[in-house]
Amino acid sequence: MWQQAFLWFFTIFHHEFRTNNPIAFEVLMVLTVAHLFGFYNPKQLADFLEVPHQNFYAELKHWSIYQVKKMLLRFMVKQAAEQLTPVMSKSAATRSRAGMTLSLDNSVMERCGKLLRCTWSWYSGRYHKVIRGQDLLGIVLTIQHIALPLHLLVCPKQGRYHTTKADVLIFMLTQLKTAFLREGIDITQLPLTMDSAYVSQELRQRLHQLGFIDIIIAGKGNDVFTIDAQKWDASTWKKVLMLEEPKWGIDVPSCRLWGSSLTFRSLILFFFRKSTTRSYTYCLPLSRFR
Repeated sequence: MWQQAFLWFFTIFHHEFRTNNPIAFEVLMVLTVAHLFGFYNPKQLADFLEVPHQNFYAELKHWSIYQVKKMLLRFMVKQAAEQLTPVMSKSAATRSRAGMTLSLDNSVMERCGKLLRCTWSWYSGRYHKVIRGQDLLGIVLTIQHIALPLHLLVCPKQGRYHTTKADVLIFMLTQLKTAFLREGIDITQLPLTMDSAYVSQELRQRLHQLGFIDIIIAGKGNDVFTIDAQKWDASTWKKVLMLEEPKWGIDVPSCRLWGSSLTFRSLILFFFRKSTTRSYTYCLPLSRFR
């Protein structure tokens, strides 16, 4: 299994990165594997192998962090394309059963160091308070109960331009769309799932312009919606709505109805009971509504 994985890895590298220095790439891979044995920098590994560490640093100068990011993106797209190609040509029912989605989420990684780049104060949902760390925004492809990470970027608060999380998200999706089109796959056919923390009507329009139509947003209890001329927050709607018995494709009681809000405009609300608890949750399918 490991031999096949390494063969796939190096085959794609020699095909995609033939203009780069192969020796520098081999040094980078050796340093990556060395992490498994507790060597976290070239000096530690060189001392263990009893070789001059200057040779490692000299070769690594041929590779920059941008090349590493580009390499990882190419590899993940290639791996995802191998899973998507057999399914994308099938019927809509087959694609639905495959459970293909692009999941977008961000997480704050707590950091103790004060000199690390892109480290600021962020609100963490895990700790339920503001902590100092790095906010990472990632995109994951799920298909056939397999999760494949596609893209990961650090969200900065400083820089040359005033960049929001929505701007970073559009940049990442544009990169992925171009990379998958190179493989003959249009990922705008896949539904997007994301948190409602930084979602707005403006982002919704930008996603539509990019080609993404099916958008599902996990809402929050304090989001206010208007349904049949009644205006309440989601936590109140959970108590008054009657959930229907499980139907085809949904194995828990649920309720689907039209609604509107100042943030999301016109949309479909979907309330359902979680299968593991008695609590009720909801999501906002923005599919094909402008």
